[in-house]
Amino acid sequence: MKVISVFGSSAPKPGTAAYEQARMVGQLLAEAGFAVATGGYSGTMAAVSQGAAEAGGHVIGVTCNQIERFRPLGPNQWVKQEIRYESLRERLLHLVTQNDGMIVLPGGIGTLSEMTLAWSFLQVGEISPRPLVLLGALWRETVDVFARPEYLRPEHLALLVFADSPETAVAHIRQQTGE
Repeated sequence: MKVISVFGSSAPKPGTAAYEQARMVGQLLAEAGFAVATGGYSGTMAAVSQGAAEAGGHVIGVTCNQIERFRPLGPNQWVKQEIRYESLRERLLHLVTQNDGMIVLPGGIGTLSEMTLAWSFLQVGEISPRPLVLLGALWRETVDVFARPEYLRPEHLALLVFADSPETAVAHIRQQTGE
C-alpha cells in the first residue's frame, strides 16, 4: 500500500474549516487506497487521521519523545500504527522520506520546515521524485513571496503542485503516483 505523508498544524479544533478540510483529505486518500502518515498528534494531524480511519484506511502516526516533552500529549485516537522516535529530527526525516507522496496543509513553523525540507530533498535528489502538493492559498502566497528568479530555477518551482481543495490535492497525488 502506498503511503502519503500529510503535514499540517496542531492548532485547528474539530468543527473548524481547517479541521474539516484536513479530515476530507484523509477520507479521500483512504478511499483512493492510500495509507496516510501524519505527525500523529492533534489539529490537522488528528483530522487527517480521523478522515482516513472513518473511511477504513490505514493511519500511521509518526511521533517522538522530544515533542511529548515539549507538549505532553500522546498520539491521536485514530492512529492504527505508531512509529516512535526519540528526536524531532528523526521524526521529520521519516515523514519526509518514507512516503510515496506528500500533501502540505496550512500550518506554522513545523509545517513550513516539513514542506521546505521535502522540497529541498526533491530538488537535490535526496529523495526520488514524488508529488509534493501544497493545499490552500497560504502556500501559493508564501511561495510567491519567496520565489525570485535569481534564486529559484523554474524546474525547482515546478517540483511543487498547488491545489485549492482536498479533491484537487488528492487528484494530483493519484495522477502522479499512478493510482
